[in-house]
Amino acid sequence: MESKHKIVDLTKAKLIRADWKNSNEKVVFTNGCFDIVHLGHVDYLEQARAQGTKMILGLNTDSSVKQLKGEERPINNEYARARLLAAFEFIDMVILFSDETPLNLINELIPDVLVKGADYTIENIVGAKEVIANGGEVKTITLVEGFSTSSIIDKIRKVGL
Repeated sequence: MESKHKIVDLTKAKLIRADWKNSNEKVVFTNGCFDIVHLGHVDYLEQARAQGTKMILGLNTDSSVKQLKGEERPINNEYARARLLAAFEFIDMVILFSDETPLNLINELIPDVLVKGADYTIENIVGAKEVIANGGEVKTITLVEGFSTSSIIDKIRKVGL
């Protein structure tokens, strides 16, 4: 499958999710901006996918990245970010969302496992209560130190590129 076909809207995502449920797939959900993809992202996403058999990635739209990160972000537009992430074999679906949080997506897709970085506590993870109430699990993954999009941007600014 071409990677661009893994980028879907909510209607299609719900249909695919239903098929996966009928096939007894263990579906993982994670989300983020993934503006400049780096080693920390790859490590995190591989570990997230290892928690199940299929993975859905909720990707912030450009407008929501601006709200979260500031006017100069994102560096890469939502289409470029979605295509890059969809190209990874360990990501089975990419769905864009413009809400402040992915709660609506989580409620609609009801993943079996909700994953975030260990910089979050389970109590502070959006959608954790809902996933647990539906019999799912919530897990945190240790992040690779020294890698962040913000630090990459700072380094580029410092060098003057």
